[in-house]
Amino acid sequence: MRIQQLTPLDAVASLKSSAAGLSRAEVEHRLHEYGRNEVEKVARSPLWLRLIKEFITFFSLILWVAAGLAFFAEWSDPGQNMAKVGYAIVTVILVSGLFSFWQEYRVERTLAALRKLLPQQAQVLREGKVTRVPAEQLVPGDIVHLEQGDNIPADCRLIEAFGARVNNAAVTGEALPKSREAHPSEADDLIDSKNVVLAGTSMVSG
Repeated sequence: MRIQQLTPLDAVASLKSSAAGLSRAEVEHRLHEYGRNEVEKVARSPLWLRLIKEFITFFSLILWVAAGLAFFAEWSDPGQNMAKVGYAIVTVILVSGLFSFWQEYRVERTLAALRKLLPQQAQVLREGKVTRVPAEQLVPGDIVHLEQGDNIPADCRLIEAFGARVNNAAVTGEALPKSREAHPSEADDLIDSKNVVLAGTSMVSG
């Protein structure tokens, strides 16, 4: 079963955690195993170079050859409208390349915006005490304390919720706050589960 389909107690147990939270030693172990809770920054090529690469992919090269053959056929035997075929192929290459570049650019900007939305600090229960830690040091199994107005530092399965509502606009584009509860959900996807809150969203109440 997926974690959103488990009871709160079973969800905690599935992550080998407890009502008192994780120990410091276990946190260090999981940080080493899973890495830091952050959106990784990837070194990227300059925009102009990435745009050019979209026009020299394997599929694009095949189309360039096809366009070249069409223009050559028109030159060697005029009047067969092969030039129109060549121009059509070039148009396909340009439109496809620009669309792929734009999609990749939008994903990159979305990740950059998400990094800005993630909080710098989080309240977490460890060894029975609520403490404030850098958000990038959260690990699977941590019990995070969320309050009204908090930006959510990681994807979390709720184990207790009192009048909880979240603003998912940054992730799903939904304008209205959504209620959240700790009860098991029958949804297969985390994003559809009422007991899950997502990184980059915020607590409206609860």
